[in-house]
Amino acid sequence: MPLSGQASSVRDGQASVTAERFRRVAGHYPTGVVLVTGPRPAPEQPPPAMVVGTFTSVSLHPALVGFLPSQSSTTWPKIRAAGRFCVNVLGADQQQVCRDFATGDPRRWEVPHQETATGSPLLLDALAWFDCEVAGEVAAGDHWFVTGAVRGLGVRRLGPPLVFLRGGYGHGAEDADTAGTGRPARPV
Repeated sequence: MPLSGQASSVRDGQASVTAERFRRVAGHYPTGVVLVTGPRPAPEQPPPAMVVGTFTSVSLHPALVGFLPSQSSTTWPKIRAAGRFCVNVLGADQQQVCRDFATGDPRRWEVPHQETATGSPLLLDALAWFDCEVAGEVAAGDHWFVTGAVRGLGVRRLGPPLVFLRGGYGHGAEDADTAGTGRPARPV
């Protein structure tokens, strides 16, 4: 049953799929927010890092994870060239860390971190981490689908994960109606 005020063009099989509508509808499913880091390309350069909201476990045997960087990303080629990366699972209390890395804040690497066995930065306050070698990359629309073979992993602390939902940060069902916007959710 459609929500009040919602027109449904699905009945005739020809729903209007625009980028804006797709984003609004997909926004009703939360995405976990992670920070993908790679080894320093040179001693005087900072490690490459990118905020990703499309991380998933892929396989148990072998242990594989995946994420989808944009094909226009300037960070992904640096990580690809290194052939390895670390996925840092951010906690709900790490919104500022997420913003600092997403905006390229010059102080972003002041956050406490250490290098993993493969040389990628691991945030000491991440909830969990996966140290990986690039296992594959496939074009997927305007993104790449990257798989990583997990070489190390662990849980650093317990807590709710940082999620992105309906255009804002949240961490659970209690955030679903406002998602940081201060407005009730509306049907799409």
